[in-house]
Amino acid sequence: MSLLDKKAIEFLEKYLNNASPTGYESNGQKIWMKYLEPYVDTFITDTYGTAVGVINPDAKFKVVIEGHSDEISWYVNFITDDGLIYVIRNGGSDHQIAPSKWVNIHTKKGIVKGVFGWPAIHTRKNGKEEIPKLDNIFIDVGAKDKKGVEKLGVHVGCVITYPDQFHILNKDKFVCRAIDNRAGGFMIAQVTRLLKENKKIIPFGLYITNSVQEEVGLRGAEMITQNIKPDIAIVTDVCHDTTTPMINKKQEGLTKIGDGPVISYAPAVHNLLREHIIETAEANKIPFQRLASSRFTGTDTDAFAYSNGGVASALISLPLRYMHTTVEMVHKKDVENVIRLIYESLLTINPKKKFSYFD
Repeated sequence: MSLLDKKAIEFLEKYLNNASPTGYESNGQKIWMKYLEPYVDTFITDTYGTAVGVINPDAKFKVVIEGHSDEISWYVNFITDDGLIYVIRNGGSDHQIAPSKWVNIHTKKGIVKGVFGWPAIHTRKNGKEEIPKLDNIFIDVGAKDKKGVEKLGVHVGCVITYPDQFHILNKDKFVCRAIDNRAGGFMIAQVTRLLKENKKIIPFGLYITNSVQEEVGLRGAEMITQNIKPDIAIVTDVCHDTTTPMINKKQEGLTKIGDGPVISYAPAVHNLLREHIIETAEANKIPFQRLASSRFTGTDTDAFAYSNGGVASALISLPLRYMHTTVEMVHKKDVENVIRLIYESLLTINPKKKFSYFD
């Protein structure tokens, strides 16, 4: 059975191409839930839009597998009398990639197209060139003045996304904006599909969790873990491919697309659960890499680990190039191996043997 069949790739493309900026994830969640529906017993949703597919909802022992559904974006912050739009971040949007990019401004009237303008090279003096900064990048929607902008339905607070869509590069590289971290939601959905299609019976409740608002501080995970109250959480997110230019490997470590899932070491990562995952990888000949994350992982792992009096949590990351740009890139083989690693790790979790240092 193929890990990534035609239907799965079609879902990935549809899911990535849909805009799901932080705070506005509901349309993407509906796409995700529709795909997941045949493979779960029921769904849980919360006030802010986190979606959870559940297998064995009556089981007392609960295991979460999790990704996050939101993407970085911008907010309209100020409209000049000349009809130009200045922005603020919604998540970790990169101001340096903005100039000359198309944007979609989301309004009640629908999508308004615009561009991040930038002065022509001819007008910039040698040695005195301004670099793109948050206070000098601006959007032009082709309006004559502020009233023209407002007539289009654009106002302060409208959210802005990039329209860049999914491509497969050189047959085995997936490229798109928002792979961070809709790839996570995709991968946990594939784990769920495989459990169903392979008719695997798991002796615990499995909560397939697609959290919102990770990009602004792990907020969705903070909320949903209080509702689920899991015993174990296996989180998947992305990490950096550090082999591309201008990245200091002594600071960032060495991880590379194509070399397998990345297993993290950090205080929030439970040592016994991490070793269970490593042993699973070794037993199933799944290649993997290691990453030391110091004080915190910066992912939803931290939110789950320190909730509800402590939840045994681990992080399996997908190595990615060009994070928080519109050309985020991952290797198909790594996507498949993250799916395999989560799947096989679940099959060997015994709810009678809790991950306790004192048993």
